[in-house]
Amino acid sequence: MSHVGKKNVVAEAVGLTKRFGTHTAVEGVGFCICEGEVLGILGANGSGKTTLLRMLSGLMQPTAGHTRIRGEDIGGPSLEARRQVGFLTGNTQLYEKLTPRDILHIFGQLYGLEGPPLLERINTLADEMCLHAFLDKRCGQLSSGMRQRVSVARALIADPSLYILDEPTATLDPMASNDIVELICKAKARGRAVVFSTHRMEEIEYLCDRVLFLREGRVATQGTLEALKRQSAQSKLTDIFLHFAQGGA
Repeated sequence: MSHVGKKNVVAEAVGLTKRFGTHTAVEGVGFCICEGEVLGILGANGSGKTTLLRMLSGLMQPTAGHTRIRGEDIGGPSLEARRQVGFLTGNTQLYEKLTPRDILHIFGQLYGLEGPPLLERINTLADEMCLHAFLDKRCGQLSSGMRQRVSVARALIADPSLYILDEPTATLDPMASNDIVELICKAKARGRAVVFSTHRMEEIEYLCDRVLFLREGRVATQGTLEALKRQSAQSKLTDIFLHFAQGGA
């Protein structure tokens, strides 16, 4: 994969395939992502985006293919590869009787954080995600937007090498969405790799180094926005999306 150059590869997907009975949700998807790179996953509803991200994170076992994180198979016996992944899925639930602080503390401990480093990480995320106003309220009392912020913070508590975010701004207002966008920018600046799906074209244009289009579970195309503009003969990302979603080559 020529775009890698001399950068350090964080994650590599090789021939990822998932079948549910006779239905193939994802077939033969491959790509890699390097430190300080943001890859956007686009596709129409039902194109396989969430299934792909779940396989990439190790949450779902592929029918065929594999994911390597820092060269180690995420489906292997060692947990080290999984520790380097922070995954936010669209239907993640929170423990309603716990506070965001409780949840971040518990999940931080699961990742091996303790004492001052854990408290500092919680405080950093509370700053970046604007959690302080409700950090000690029970999650059952929070709005959907607040809950989404907490879910993002929980996924990123260990500051993993790879961020995998499935529509992280879907339920957020513009101000809260901007917090997520800025969080991704800061992660990129620290050399983290980010893979995320979204239906918001402005986020793709602002954040992504490359874009991968899924169509019916297969890679329709992938590349930089400039390359996709040339390939599709379209200048606007919405038109590029429609071009590839509707079968354009």
